[in-house]
Amino acid sequence: MLDYASLFAMAAVIREGSFERAARALNVTPSAISQRIRLLEERVGCALVVREQPCRATEMGRRLCQHVDRVRLLEQELQEALPTLAPEGLVRVTLPVAVNADSLATWFAPALAGFAAEAPVLMEVAVDDQDHTSEWLRSGKVLAAVTASARPTAGCNSQPLGAMRYMAAASPAFMTRYFGNGVGAGNLTRAPSLLFNTKDELQTRWAHRLCHRHVELPRHSLPSSQAFVTATLAGMGWGMHPEALIAPHLEDGSLVELVPGTPLDVPLYWQHARAASALLDGLTRQILAAAHSALIAC
Repeated sequence: MLDYASLFAMAAVIREGSFERAARALNVTPSAISQRIRLLEERVGCALVVREQPCRATEMGRRLCQHVDRVRLLEQELQEALPTLAPEGLVRVTLPVAVNADSLATWFAPALAGFAAEAPVLMEVAVDDQDHTSEWLRSGKVLAAVTASARPTAGCNSQPLGAMRYMAAASPAFMTRYFGNGVGAGNLTRAPSLLFNTKDELQTRWAHRLCHRHVELPRHSLPSSQAFVTATLAGMGWGMHPEALIAPHLEDGSLVELVPGTPLDVPLYWQHARAASALLDGLTRQILAAAHSALIAC
């Protein structure tokens, strides 16, 4: 049998990124955390935590972290079925998920809020590029993710959500300054674009599709969906925006498309651990319903 106190200590180290923060989260000393993990590694016969900054799970550590998250969900449901086993007061279980920033800024947050208002959970939301959120599932840090990958991560199910439509947009003054003679590879190499972070390829993908070749874009880096809109309105650069965020600005003319009728649709998927959990099933139903209302069918 596994020692669950040690398992919870290991999961806390992976979640928090260090032995010290895990110790504070569990209200024990760092040496107690270290001892529990050492005993657990001796028990299973392999390393579970890569002691770096931040700490990360080995492959076996990742599998055990996923097991811990499932156990917590199942314990929550058992306490609801057998109230005499539950501690006094409302006990909430942490439910970790990953999502891309543009989904979080548009349709995802209201769906999450609606679920969390009714369910005994504390949501733990990680934000990453949609092409990389599946890595959070593989690492064992989350139980579900909005991702651009249709292929399910090991131990997970994958369900289509729909496509998020992006528009290449800029302010009228920016268009006059850089694109007065039309949009092409030549002026795209001179006009500043906006980049969410180094993982963001949307601007490059749109330019490649328009010009049929790679275009080297000058870029400002702004890791915020709302800052993208604010900076574009101010004429800092052009960028790829979720249609839902900039529709009012396109309507009133404060933003215009670089090339009308050239949206970029990005299919999204909901991947979640194959856990027999009513809480995770309830979250999945809420996310699917919200996505089907907000995203484009594909």
